[in-house]
Amino acid sequence: MNSKNFVNFHILFSHSPSCLNRDDMNMQKTAVFGGVTRVRISSQSLKRAMRTSDYYTLKFGKSSMRTRSLEKAKGLLVESLKDEFNKELVEEAANRFVKASVAADEEEIDGGEIVAEQEEIVAGDSKKLAVAPWVIEEIRVLCRVIGEVKKEGLSSEEKEKALKKLGKSAGKGKDKKTLTESDCLDIALETKIAKRIEVKICELRSAIGNALDVALSGRMATSGLMLSVDGALAVAHAITTHAVEPQDVDWFTAVDDLTQDAGESGAGHLNTQQFSSGVFYRYASLNMKQLQVNLGLIPNMKSEENKESREKALDVAMHVFHLFTTVVPSAKQQSFAAHNLADFALVSFSDQPISLANAFEKPVPAVRNSGYLRPSVNNLVMYWSKIKKGYGIDDQAAAFFFDDSVLDAQKDGDWPPVLKPFSEVGKMKKWIANDGKES
Repeated sequence: MNSKNFVNFHILFSHSPSCLNRDDMNMQKTAVFGGVTRVRISSQSLKRAMRTSDYYTLKFGKSSMRTRSLEKAKGLLVESLKDEFNKELVEEAANRFVKASVAADEEEIDGGEIVAEQEEIVAGDSKKLAVAPWVIEEIRVLCRVIGEVKKEGLSSEEKEKALKKLGKSAGKGKDKKTLTESDCLDIALETKIAKRIEVKICELRSAIGNALDVALSGRMATSGLMLSVDGALAVAHAITTHAVEPQDVDWFTAVDDLTQDAGESGAGHLNTQQFSSGVFYRYASLNMKQLQVNLGLIPNMKSEENKESREKALDVAMHVFHLFTTVVPSAKQQSFAAHNLADFALVSFSDQPISLANAFEKPVPAVRNSGYLRPSVNNLVMYWSKIKKGYGIDDQAAAFFFDDSVLDAQKDGDWPPVLKPFSEVGKMKKWIANDGKES
């Protein structure tokens, strides 16, 4: 079994004229690197394009549901789980998912009063949430736990303990009230549910594995039962390997057929759109052990991976490679149709994540009658070779290219002998799935 924990993906795309990612001013996203302007495609744009692609759905199933609207999330969850749980139970689980209720367990005395605070879930879209991924399986686990506890109810001992608080004060300010028998029993049941959920926290973590995009990209949560997840896949913003001044502007019009039929001339609408073309470097690093933890294959990062868990992670890595070489953001594609595939890819199994972006810190010059692709490929290969030698990096690497005309190094006999070449993407995928070895 390969001991290398990181899979590094280095992809080169030559995109035809397009505008694949825009900022809030409807301009192409750019970045300054090496003292010159490059066109940029954000990592968020790339990740969204991949998780919403047909290939992702085919290989991994549905991605998580992302929304900031609690009410809309409830509606979709109720519909998805209607054959298993009633509406009220699903909605309660959703409320707990984003904000856990705080109930008094033991008597917390403050000046002789029980402080039993409970933060209300605000109804409607006024509940201010961050856009976060919801995994249906997590809500299914919560519904099951809450349903089980409510079906069990309180034991005689639990009721007796709860009623000891009868007549005492709870809450603060205007919400302060004297506890009735019903209040005491409600608080006790709430506490029992919270404790049972805490016991089932490992089951909740395992449920995350049902949405691969969360396992890959991670999730940050600050409250409730929505667990934070350390992403296994780090994705860089893609940038052009060469300088680009995105000053090409498309003046487009929309012709009003009815006014033209009436004899009027001119367009019904006139506007502009920035566009450009270039060779883009995409980089991503996959932490294999973190992926296995997030998928529930091993307990934590200190655990040893096993043959089965490693193989499942490698299967994911193989498909991630396919996504990175074939999926393109959808922005303005109806206008530009830049549906290009990757021209070159270098993949390595390494002990650490290593970006090769500095292969292009000095912007690549266009080769006369050859463009930017050939020098970009050769810069990437040569830079990888130099870093490997200079730092004594012990990695296994392979390259995919379907057209060897882009490789000056191979023609000149300078191709690194340790870099295995593949001319078919299927063979490269098998190499990844086989842990960096030929099958």
